[in-house]
Amino acid sequence: MSYYFDKETSVESNISTIKANIKNNLYTFKTDNNVFSKRGLDFGTRTLLETIDTNSISGDVLDFGCGYGPIGIYIKANTNSNVDMIDINERALSLARINASINNVCVNIFESDVYSNINKMYDYIITNPPIRVGKKVLYEILIGAREHLKDEGHLIFVINKDQGAKSAIRDLEEHYKVKTLEKNKGFFVIDCQKR
Repeated sequence: MSYYFDKETSVESNISTIKANIKNNLYTFKTDNNVFSKRGLDFGTRTLLETIDTNSISGDVLDFGCGYGPIGIYIKANTNSNVDMIDINERALSLARINASINNVCVNIFESDVYSNINKMYDYIITNPPIRVGKKVLYEILIGAREHLKDEGHLIFVINKDQGAKSAIRDLEEHYKVKTLEKNKGFFVIDCQKR
């Protein structure tokens, strides 16, 4: 079976609509087969979004691996940031564009295999990274973010302790100033500041 981090999918489309209440704001999203967390907002992404202090987010923001779009759409709806959203999955990108329109936000959505199509620097890169791609690609995403962050920029991501949160924190401390913002039922929200 094709996995949602793949560029294309042969899995039959079956679009559905979900609602997500995040910090007392209701969002509507179209989801589909072969897109991450199609049945509803996953607990990791919810923990990430409920942890982020939107009052501190400004400038240029990248939603890495946007899926159907909840992170980038939420950030744009609650900050004055310029938001770019990337994914490799074409079905996810199509849904993210639809969902941006549904939720009345103006964001820039485009395809990128990891950072291959990124040509600017960001104040924040925010992600619920695709853990199942394996440690090598995961670290290309997390450590590689540093090359696309402005000075003192932040990578903020969520990871489960059972998926290597503690070792990731330890390894990332070689590249960033690392702080744990939240721990919730095994999910860690990590802030990595470029130094």
